[in-house]
Formats: sequence, C-alpha cells, structure tokens
Amino acid sequence: MTMAQSAELITTDKGVDDVIERCFANSIYALDTEFHREKSYYPKLALIQINFGSGVALIDPTVISVSPLETLFKSNCVAVMHACIQDLEVLNRYCNTAPKRIFDTQIAAGFLGLRTPSLSALHEKFLKKKLPKGERLTDWFQRPLSKRQLEYARSDVADLLEIFELLSNELKVRQRMAWAQAEFDQVTNRQNEPKEPNQAWIRIKETRHLGANGRGVAQALAEWREIEAQSHDIPARFIISDIAVVGIAQRLPETMDELIGVRGVDRKHVADNRGRNLLDLVEIGKKQQVKPPNGKKEKHLDPSLRPAATLISAWLAQFAKDADLDPALLGTRSDIELLLRKDGSSRLLKGWRAEYVGEPIKKLLEGKASLAFEDGRLHLEDR
Repeated sequence: MTMAQSAELITTDKGVDDVIERCFANSIYALDTEFHREKSYYPKLALIQINFGSGVALIDPTVISVSPLETLFKSNCVAVMHACIQDLEVLNRYCNTAPKRIFDTQIAAGFLGLRTPSLSALHEKFLKKKLPKGERLTDWFQRPLSKRQLEYARSDVADLLEIFELLSNELKVRQRMAWAQAEFDQVTNRQNEPKEPNQAWIRIKETRHLGANGRGVAQALAEWREIEAQSHDIPARFIISDIAVVGIAQRLPETMDELIGVRGVDRKHVADNRGRNLLDLVEIGKKQQVKPPNGKKEKHLDPSLRPAATLISAWLAQFAKDADLDPALLGTRSDIELLLRKDGSSRLLKGWRAEYVGEPIKKLLEGKASLAFEDGRLHLEDR
C-alpha cells in the first residue's frame, strides 16, 4: 500500500459522507486528530485526519458536524492509529463513539522490541524518512489553516497504512498478532469504562501514601473538584491544584488559618464561602471509609518477598530483551508485587503473559524452577 499523496480539506456534510464510503470500500483507514485541552476540561476537537487508501481527508469539525463518523467507527473497518488513547477520548465526545476496531502502531511496535516509539521514529525506522516538524504545538483553531499546518496534519496519516502493513506482517511472522490484538482490545475496552468523579483522587499520584482519613479527604476534595471542573469546562487544576488536595488530605485542617497554611492553598481558595466549603469537605472526607486503590493492602510487600520481586524484575527485563519485546508490555513492578501477594488482578496471570512469564514465575516461587546467571544473562529453567 503506497503513501496517500493527495489531501482534501472537508468542510461539507457531503464530503464527510464521501470519506465514510471510501473507508468502507477499503475496510481499513488511518486516523488521527488535532485538539486542544490546555484551557478546558473537555478536549476541543480542531481537525480529523483520515487516510482512506487513495487519499487523505482533513475534516474540519469547526464548520461541520462529525457525528456521521459514528457509523464508520461502529463498523468492522479497522482504524490504524498511533498512541491513540487521547484520540479515542476526543472522538467519543464528538462522535458519540470511538472506533471499535483499532490497530495502534505504537503498541504493535512494542511487540517487535521498540520501546514506546514516536510516530516520527517509526517513519525513520521503517520508511527511512522524516516527518515535518514545527507545527506540533501550533494553534489548530486558527482559520484558515496554513499550508504548513495542512501538510503536517496530512503527514500524520499519509504513511500510516504502509507502516501498518510492515508491522502486521512482522507480527504474523513472529506469531504475535493475537498478543497485539489483546492489547488493542484492552485500550478500546477502557474507553467504555465510566469515569466516576469519586475515583478522581486515584489519578493523583501522591495520594497512594495517605492513611485512611487522608484517603477519604482526598476523595471528597477530588470528587468536588472534578464536578466543578466539568460544570465550568476548565481544567481541574484551575479549581485547586493536586498539591493542595494532597496537602489538605495530609494536614486535615480544622480552621481557616490552618487551611491557609497548607501548601498550594492561597487566598483565592478561601474567598467568599470557598474556604468554609473546603473545611466542610475535610469533615465529610474524614468520615468516609476509603480503601487503597485497586483493593491493595495498606502495608507494603512483605519484606521477605522483596528480593523475589527484584529478581523477577531482572528476569523479566532479560526475557523482554531476548524476546524482542518492550519491557513495559510484559509487566510493571506493581504487576510483580500483585502476583507475589497472590492477587489475581496481576497482568502476569492473564492471557499471553500468563503462558510466557506468569506460569514460569509461579514455578519459580513453588520451587519447581530456578534462575541461573550464565554468559552475562539470567535464564529460568525447570528443576
């Protein structure tokens, strides 16, 4: 499949319908978006790029509705995308759905040994060409779009179908297409999971170290912040910062003076009745019984198992290198610790990971296998 040479700016409903028909005829298409979200809670869609095989369409959502794309996204046509999680989010909002069948070139490349490569890196490795630079941080809402902007947008999808063919052929040769598809499915399934405001606190990294009272306060504050941000369509950090949420949850202030003394809290946060509202949320949060994220135990991994976690982590890194896999695709330290705690949610106990690394690790822990260091590498063998 050769690169799509032409690009057409689509500004009519008929144009969108024609693009959809061309995608149906080809059964596969490359897809990308341009959007901004720096000053809003919800992403603002500025452009949709679609390569339908014989050309590239640049659809302008600022002048026409893109909701008809829902029929394409719900079909069995495959959308080839790169690092698509944020694109799926914005498409869900503007088209009422996102593509149900995807092929993510970044994930696929990980199964061939590349570590979360950029789109530019894939072009250089597989096509020996460089993508145009300079417009990534441009204002995509300016109209008319400049010639450089249009070329940059076109280039994001112009070669993507060719890269798809190269990646998919290599995955089939290595018999890893099913592995990659399982990861693609996980990405699309996550898009369908509801994002509840009362779970917003989990996305704040520092909250994992809070005690029981602190978790309840962090949940109450983050939930309030999320709802406020949604209703005003502004970033959550514009309401109150992560540092302030964690600081309040740690200090548990009871007076206005104590509240003002918390890092990240300033006069604007306590103006009018806002300070009283924050103190009320602290009292509400302290009464909530909030468990650690994912049902994890509050205490850390049993000290006696820490050497095992370190050893398994080293072996996984070696396995990934030997198998030409991105180590991040195999499992994280958290996955290892979950397995050691006999928590069934560990990714190492599911799907292809269970067969290739999960079961060998279980044998190691049961004394049925051992690790040896030979010729500069770790390898696991049955006893």
